[in-house]
Order: sequence, then C-alpha cells, then structure tokens
Amino acid sequence: MDYAESIATTAGAGRAWKALADVTAYPRWTASMSSVEPLDAPSLAVGNRFRIRQPGLPVTVWRVREVREGASYVWEAHAPGVHTVAYHRVEAEPGGTTRITIGIRQTGLLAGLVALLTSAKTRRYVRLEAEGLKAAAEAGEASHPDDDADGR
Repeated sequence: MDYAESIATTAGAGRAWKALADVTAYPRWTASMSSVEPLDAPSLAVGNRFRIRQPGLPVTVWRVREVREGASYVWEAHAPGVHTVAYHRVEAEPGGTTRITIGIRQTGLLAGLVALLTSAKTRRYVRLEAEGLKAAAEAGEASHPDDDADGR
C-alpha cells in the first residue's frame, strides 16, 4: 500500500514544522492517535523510537530514520511480513501558504494482506493527521502572529 495526503495551510512553514516535529502532541490534535510515548527521548532525532497507540490498530513502535530539520522526517515500523515507512513534509509555497504532506508505504510478504484489511482505516487516519496538523499549525500561527516563516 502506498498512500499520501496533502493539504495547504495558511500557517508559515516554520509554524507547520513546529507542529509536525512535536510528535508527542499528536494525540491532542488528531483522533487517529490515542498516545505517542517516547522510548528514548521526546525529540525528533534519528534513531529515537516512539510507541504509538491508534484506535483499532496494534500498538506499534516507530523508529525515526531521517530528519531534515524544518522540512521533513521519515519513521519506520516493522511487523512480521510488513515494513511500514511513513513520511511527513512541509513545503513553503508561492503566495505564503505551506503544503503539508503525510504518506505511508508498506512493503513485504504480507503487505498486500495488511493493505486489504486496513487500507480504509489507514487512508482515513492519514487524512485525519493532515487535517489535524493543518489546524495545529494554524492555531500556533494565530497565537503568534508576529512569528516569521522560520517559526521564531
């Protein structure tokens, strides 16, 4: 399964990144996550792991694989027969808007079966996360209207 959701926000890229990088706050703004528990440290850094609980899905440990500060991160999870990679990006667009993209890719011997069983929920959750991130970024923007594009 390979699925991505993009959404535009009026929040600056810096403000959107701040919301995106605060992974332990996700349950506050998306119904797709019940909890995000840091296993190493709460920061978004390569190698750090997070235990995530999502309604109707098994508890999963995600390991941060890549971080491009201010722009994107990728984390991955392994289950028997399935390797899941989720990517998260913010990109400044002309006109002052920011594009938020969240995607998920599953590979492995059982990926097709997992997709068959969970694709509708996965698509819904990715959409909820994109919409929630947009709202979180815009709420941060509204509470700090003098912040520049870097979120400072």
